[in-house]
Amino acid sequence: MTRGRWRGISLVLLVVLSLLVAASASAASKPTVIHAQGFGVSKPVRGLGPSDGASPGRPIGRVNPLAGEGDAGVRATRNRGSVPVDPLAADSGAAGSRTPAPGPVFEGMSNPFACGGCTPPDTNGDVGPNNYVQVVNATKVAIYNKTGTLLTPAFELSSLFPAGPCNPDNDGDPNIEYDPIADRWVLAQFKDDGGPGPFHMCFAVSRTPDPAGAYFTYDFPTPEFPDYFKVGVWPSGYYVSTNESTYTAYALDRAKMLAGDPTATAVRFPGQSNFLMPADVDGVRDPASTDGGLFYTFKDDVFHGGGPDRIELFQLTPNFASPPGTFAMIGSFPVTPYTYTVCGFFDLSCIPQSGTAQMVDAVSEWPMQRFTYRQFGDHAALVGDFTVGGGSASADSPAGPGAAIRWFELRNTGAGWGLFQEGTYDPGGGLNRFMGSISIDVEGNIGLGYSASSSSAFPSIRYATRAPTDPAGAMGSEQVMEAGTGSQTSTFDRWGDYSAMSVDPSDQCTFWYTNEFYPVTSVNAWHTAIGNFKVPSCADADKDGVADNSDACPTVADLTTADGCPSNGFTIGKKKVNKKKGTATVTVSVPGAGELKLSGKDLKSQRPASAAKPVGAAGNFKLKVIPKGKTKKKLKQKGKAKVTAKITFTPTGGLAATQSAKVKLKRKK
Repeated sequence: MTRGRWRGISLVLLVVLSLLVAASASAASKPTVIHAQGFGVSKPVRGLGPSDGASPGRPIGRVNPLAGEGDAGVRATRNRGSVPVDPLAADSGAAGSRTPAPGPVFEGMSNPFACGGCTPPDTNGDVGPNNYVQVVNATKVAIYNKTGTLLTPAFELSSLFPAGPCNPDNDGDPNIEYDPIADRWVLAQFKDDGGPGPFHMCFAVSRTPDPAGAYFTYDFPTPEFPDYFKVGVWPSGYYVSTNESTYTAYALDRAKMLAGDPTATAVRFPGQSNFLMPADVDGVRDPASTDGGLFYTFKDDVFHGGGPDRIELFQLTPNFASPPGTFAMIGSFPVTPYTYTVCGFFDLSCIPQSGTAQMVDAVSEWPMQRFTYRQFGDHAALVGDFTVGGGSASADSPAGPGAAIRWFELRNTGAGWGLFQEGTYDPGGGLNRFMGSISIDVEGNIGLGYSASSSSAFPSIRYATRAPTDPAGAMGSEQVMEAGTGSQTSTFDRWGDYSAMSVDPSDQCTFWYTNEFYPVTSVNAWHTAIGNFKVPSCADADKDGVADNSDACPTVADLTTADGCPSNGFTIGKKKVNKKKGTATVTVSVPGAGELKLSGKDLKSQRPASAAKPVGAAGNFKLKVIPKGKTKKKLKQKGKAKVTAKITFTPTGGLAATQSAKVKLKRKK
């Protein structure tokens, strides 16, 4: 064969190979629809038996999506030499306000009960009107009241699901979200079947506002392992991000999941080049229900192929009626240059600890949860954070590489999203700060929690706040929530994977935070702490999402918003006609204690007109519809009549709400 002919064949082969690769990449990046399977309705949590804590201990891996590349996905971040000081670090502690001291701090779940010896704990939690719910690997759930009392025995998440892929195994990466729009709870973890798949995302949605009640359960099979998946609440869906062969975004049909509809679906959009963090709603003012959910990621000018260091904002707008919908970048915001990753891409042995040469993972490749959304009167805000190199601890090499936390706020005043402020929190002291989580209260105060460690300091749980009046990009001095008194000596160097900051919906002001620490130096005997703090000036006493000093519930009823007042959302169920007496009964389901009253033109109740039916707890109650006046006369003459009954529910200490029920009365002549 001549060299020229071989050259021609080679060129053809290269073209064919390129087309095949392009076709494969195109297929891999196409959106797909996923149908839920394994639907079930769990027993109430308070009726479950306690977990025996016998989940098999195993290290929970963190999957490098670029490990198959020629350089193992390093892309010149490892062994890069000296790192410049972050240009925003010097101003990080210039705020005029002082970070408030913590309120009561109580201990959450810990090893060996929680995880049977596994690491990391994946510490996660969220706060509702009456409870704090914590979840850790692999996978235990604990429900506390707000003084730290465990209300039910801690249970395994898998026990909520029917037998199948999601039960009995607890594989981890747990998520917990309080849905403030529906006043419900969302619990989730993944299931790794091994081999080529399928894999699974296992979701449980509470049937009522009570986290200790029953749950609707859903199993969404995924074509790839949904590593490190995160969940965000949005009116139009539950939004999920995962680390797969590409970084992937999902939208789950929230409306059907809340209703217990087995036909719920999800849409999947792969193909992104860095991990996406879904936006998560806080507060009582919701985004428009027709809007798609938001995600952000951050990009480095070198590692991610040029362009400025930046934050990218995406929107996924699902079409569950005619799937899949659309997914697109809607904004790219240049930020002050930063050093991508602390020690190098997927260099897990990174952050030093006191008393041991063993280091722990900074998880600086990806955004940290949460990406918090809050709607204010004149603007909407999104806050997020990620870990960068270039902090002051790098000046003292034994202290560590210089991990610090870059945080930011995006704002939308009606003309689209833009970068409002950014900062790098690094108040010094020779500490590396990492594993952050951030949120924003009703007054615009921002709370940032994180781990802090160095070669001379045990890992501890710390936090800082900033007020809206502080200089842009600055935070106050830090506070210690839990001082660690030990280090992790396991050669499996995973730490945290994430922590969780949230704001209490009962006052829209109190920050709640959970993270891990070690009380003694050991291989894997990690503990967790749960604590709260509040900026003293913050007040939203009327629970309407506006910082103020009034003391009443809102003056306008809103049946769909859990706004911190006792929920007045109720539903009207079955209507049963008594043809013999010419009356009817209407079944009403209420979310809690209060009073029910029925009224209407030419109608009367079985009680005096001014009286109401007392309701001692959530449940179903029957109200009698009794005709009078013209309605009674018409019923007697024609044997039938249409009436409209007005039903009012007034929750104890809350705002009354009224709904109408149309009833067809009949009576035998």
